[in-house]
Amino acid sequence: MKSKASSPFWVPIYAFMITIISGGLLLKLDICHPDKTLSLIDAIFTATSAVCVTGLAVVDTGSFFSRTGQSVILALIQLGGLGIMTYASLVIYLLGKKVSASDRIAVSQTLIHDPSFNIGRFIVGVVAAVLSIELIGAFLLNRMDPHGFAPYSAIFHSVSAFCNAGFSLYSDSLSSWKDNVGINAVFMALIVLGGLGFYVLIELWQKLCDFILKKKRPIAAHPISWQTHVVLETTLILIIAGAVAIWLAESLRVHVIPNFESNELSALFQSVTCRTAGFNTLDISNMTNVSLIFMIFLMVIGGSPGSCAGGLKTTTFRALFAFVVAKIRGRSQVRVGWYALTEDSINKSLTLMALAGVILGIAVILLSITEGGNIPHTQARGHFIEIFFETVSAFATVGLSTGITPKLTFSGKIIIISLMFVGRLGPVWLLTAINSWQKEPRYKLPEDDLSLG
Repeated sequence: MKSKASSPFWVPIYAFMITIISGGLLLKLDICHPDKTLSLIDAIFTATSAVCVTGLAVVDTGSFFSRTGQSVILALIQLGGLGIMTYASLVIYLLGKKVSASDRIAVSQTLIHDPSFNIGRFIVGVVAAVLSIELIGAFLLNRMDPHGFAPYSAIFHSVSAFCNAGFSLYSDSLSSWKDNVGINAVFMALIVLGGLGFYVLIELWQKLCDFILKKKRPIAAHPISWQTHVVLETTLILIIAGAVAIWLAESLRVHVIPNFESNELSALFQSVTCRTAGFNTLDISNMTNVSLIFMIFLMVIGGSPGSCAGGLKTTTFRALFAFVVAKIRGRSQVRVGWYALTEDSINKSLTLMALAGVILGIAVILLSITEGGNIPHTQARGHFIEIFFETVSAFATVGLSTGITPKLTFSGKIIIISLMFVGRLGPVWLLTAINSWQKEPRYKLPEDDLSLG
């Protein structure tokens, strides 16, 4: 049992759990919220939301917590954004100690799903790049609006944006800047960079350095790797398609977005942020059901592998989409970009979709019971989509809400905490960790076809 419990696939789970509990206990201290009372469940909820870079909040971060409490949340966001194992292995590496094989597997699976790389150089590069991007983002925010984004506020929001956490020190998130093109652009850039994946970021940085230094590398068939190409292409398509869909849906509600210019900008910002980040420039509770449905779709997809984002991931979406297209066209191979997918990749994508569907379905049913299961549907109109939206937001670690988060019952908070935790780790990772405890049977049953469809 000891070897099973110490499986590298369980290391991140333990790390996240310990960090969440420690963060919750810190947030429970009076120094984090003088003259205010925070229950233990709300402290754990906030810590989970921060570590899992979700952004759902039962209390207002800016007004409820002191600077100390906000700093604890900021630290938890930064730890959760890159993953606890990243920092642990970085410290070990910088101290000159050998990184264990289990840590190598855990970190590599968390970041780029490739255990055959130099973990030391890669982690140092990732942390340096992340801190640089966050500092640049904070500098730009402060320069564009020194009053709204004072140094501490600028750093807090820059880290929150890059880590795709969605925590804001303002009760209306970023609604006050919905018409500010510069502020919107900085936040969107931080969110997109944080959601691309660290492997993609490192590759793009190397390409940029080679271009600036005019360094020549061996001629390749393509200027960037297949993974990076798929991630960038899919991200761009989803941003544009989401912006158009939300713009069209919200055009039916002129009073939500008063003028045409802010309509386009707000729709674009919401398309970027609702896939994982959780910031908003619009009142989510006042948006149309059509917009909420499109946003749920984008939230389910989420960001890219090895990033701060949650969701099924852009690559999974491309694989599933390509699988459906291949079946419709009667093709034996599932093509995504330059190559065809292996059977293992297709099976993993289908498994991930099925697991996500089961988890979301169970959570929606449980929340429907805990958050008004005794109310007739005639008196709870609109309540279902609010619960569904909240469930997907928690599972995809997005953090957007129609406003029901502070009203959740104790049981409802437990459900949302569990969703955020599973969503940050990823259902496939959790299944793999559980499977690491199992043994493959030494026999096989006879096989036969079953009538389907």
